[in-house]
Amino acid sequence: MIRLKTVCVDDELPSLKLLKEYGEMVPGIELIRSFSNAKEAIAFLEKTKVDLLLLDIRMPGFTGLELLQQLSYKPLCIFITADLNSAVQAYELDVIDYLIKPVPFTRFEKSVNKAIEYKRFTAFNDTDEKIIMFKSDYMIQRMRLADILWIEGLGEYIKLVGRFKNFTLLQRMSEFAEQYAYLGFIRIHKSYLVLAQDIESYSSSTVKLKSGHELPIGRVYKQNVRLRG
Repeated sequence: MIRLKTVCVDDELPSLKLLKEYGEMVPGIELIRSFSNAKEAIAFLEKTKVDLLLLDIRMPGFTGLELLQQLSYKPLCIFITADLNSAVQAYELDVIDYLIKPVPFTRFEKSVNKAIEYKRFTAFNDTDEKIIMFKSDYMIQRMRLADILWIEGLGEYIKLVGRFKNFTLLQRMSEFAEQYAYLGFIRIHKSYLVLAQDIESYSSSTVKLKSGHELPIGRVYKQNVRLRG
């Protein structure tokens, strides 16, 4: 069974207490330390590698974003914060999730389970390539992130368009976007998701991917592309 070595960093002691209580209720994580001081947390984390960080954003000395960027390695990370304005910056660091306080236990558990599943999937890959696993055609499928071209919404279904094969999933676009946002998927149109790293250029009406394909860009989603540019 996978158990993620976990550290919490939050300058608010009631928040640390709540996270400790939540963490004890999720069997897949092991909370090894909690810190109310970001500088002390960095010193510990450089000596002790962990699997998962539960980080606040606004803290004296260092923000959670700065703390994560300063580390010499890259643990999985869930931001748990009252800051409504830093989500885009956080997802650019490939974090697992961005939770807004107050966080109910069910939402916390869902987020942590996402981190556990990600760790489990990547543990099977010797080259540490990112993959996703999903159900299609009544079977569990496995696909490298590098082989995904784009995701197309088809009402209650989505089509995962790949370099070598396409899959149809019984899942709404919004659900897929939330589930895999930490991998870098962004919405460019009401019907299309792409990986931010695959965008080569964009115009007022289209997004050109590194594969050479062009997809339409929706007016309300242009900000997503600009922020990733």
